[in-house]
Amino acid sequence: MTDNPGFLLTIFAFLITIGVLVFVHEMGHYLVGRWCGVKAETFAIGFGKELTGWTDKRGTRWKICMLPLGGYVQFAGDMDPASTPSKEWLSLPAEERNQTFQSKSLWKRASIVFAGPAINFLFAILILAGFALAYGTSETLPVAGTISENSTAAEIGLEPGDRIVSVNGDSIEMFDDLKQKIVLIPDQQATFVYEREGQLIEKTAIVGVDVQVDRFGNEYRLGLLGMSAGKVEWREVGLLEAPLVATERTIRIVKAIWTTLGQVITGKRSIKELGGPLKIAQISGEQFKLGLEAFIGFVALISINLGFINLLPIPMLDGGHLMLYAIEAVRRKPANPKVQEWAFRSGFALVMVFMLVVTFNDLSSFGLFRAFGG
Repeated sequence: MTDNPGFLLTIFAFLITIGVLVFVHEMGHYLVGRWCGVKAETFAIGFGKELTGWTDKRGTRWKICMLPLGGYVQFAGDMDPASTPSKEWLSLPAEERNQTFQSKSLWKRASIVFAGPAINFLFAILILAGFALAYGTSETLPVAGTISENSTAAEIGLEPGDRIVSVNGDSIEMFDDLKQKIVLIPDQQATFVYEREGQLIEKTAIVGVDVQVDRFGNEYRLGLLGMSAGKVEWREVGLLEAPLVATERTIRIVKAIWTTLGQVITGKRSIKELGGPLKIAQISGEQFKLGLEAFIGFVALISINLGFINLLPIPMLDGGHLMLYAIEAVRRKPANPKVQEWAFRSGFALVMVFMLVVTFNDLSSFGLFRAFGG
């Protein structure tokens, strides 16, 4: 019997997760926009009909909307996805036009766009730094302790005391690096290099699979090496070191996201493993029920994912804008307006297809289509 958090708790946790992260993301755009002298006309959490809101002394309308699946900052003059100057913009008085997004230099526009994903990473680093201060960090070396029978570790000939040097050419410094690498490649061939008494040994084998089911009934396929650490060591982390530890952990998570995305694109992982808003909602409720610590850690993880996804070079996302700015920097003039328009239409279509796929995956994982099929 699974320990389901219930519908109301799931919705509550999901709204907190999305609301906080969207607010943080858009606040990054807003703050850098203000610093660059751009007027923000609207700061919205959600889309659609306004539920509640107020207008501040700067003329910015702050509002919460009906559909809580995102948000936006509408800067003055930012009339279309490509932010191209219009006849209306050109007719504005000089003072008013100088407060618009289009009037700013290329580096300022790029900074405003980049600030959203950047603050998502900074927000996660702040959370992870707090965890590092509270619990310390592991300094366990990738040295074998016990070796499980009929495991990948046994197949490549690992013995207690051997130290893993690299996996698939990636250097392994700590046991956490090894775990992070292995869990992402279940049932895949990998090349291991390990050290024994000063000698390097290279072996290739298929990584084992560990199918885990959590208390909520969710099933996960994880890579399994079949080796325990020789000696687990933890140490305390000081206030100045905590951000460094948190940054290292964030980089590991980004590498894991990148690896997983690459595996899906190359067919090594099924696209069915990708989840969308409904899956995030489900896990939000589960993590909330596990406790505040687990929930905050989950929020940090989703914040990193949000920052990463928004940096992908897809028009409609922040990364797509940055890509066009990079082209503008090289050409010394903006891309053709029609090219930008078609780029953003294509990007919108791609995002919509992705949302349909992950929503289909979410509904499938909930057993909806099995129910319809009898």
